[in-house]
Amino acid sequence: MSQLQRSDSHCREPFPCPSAAGAAALHDPRGAATMFLMVGLPAAGKTTRARELSATHRAVRLTPDHWMIPLFGNSIGDFQRPGGERWVLEGRLISVALQALRLGTSVVLDFGLWGRDERSALRWLARSAGAACEVVYLPVDKDVQLARIAHRQETTPHLTFPMSEADVDAWREQFQVPDAAELDGGEIPAPPAGWPGWPEWAAGHWPSCTDS
Repeated sequence: MSQLQRSDSHCREPFPCPSAAGAAALHDPRGAATMFLMVGLPAAGKTTRARELSATHRAVRLTPDHWMIPLFGNSIGDFQRPGGERWVLEGRLISVALQALRLGTSVVLDFGLWGRDERSALRWLARSAGAACEVVYLPVDKDVQLARIAHRQETTPHLTFPMSEADVDAWREQFQVPDAAELDGGEIPAPPAGWPGWPEWAAGHWPSCTDS
């Protein structure tokens, strides 16, 4: 059974069932607010592009890095550990994003979103909120990435996280490049085995996202 065919009995908090408008948008979200998903590695130029999209579409921009440092300091900390500080923050920002979408305001999620499952879950949540969703991917060559990281750390160390070349190599291995279906807004795949739907997967991945 596809996610669009699931029965109402499987809809439960923290992500309520789509409204009539939201359910229609699962099939045809044209004209709705849009969730822009910024996808790419550190120093790919995501935040610069996110600012442009925010200005063009009068969208709320949510950039976790701009919250992480004031809240937790500029140590990379639990960035990579599921359930760590970054996951907690992302969950709360997603809650804000979904509320904004339901009010008709577009949102730019400047998260990076290295994993395909993360992107699929957010695409589903955007559509369930009655919004369109667009994946914006910014590739970056390693040499350019390292040069940008070095420049940041030299000029604005208080606004960035320390990153080594070994970190960059590991992250490039982990990153899942968006495929054509994602970039074209195609069909959302089924969630990983063991999960009844994308709402449940999202609640497990971002427990702090209560959509309230």
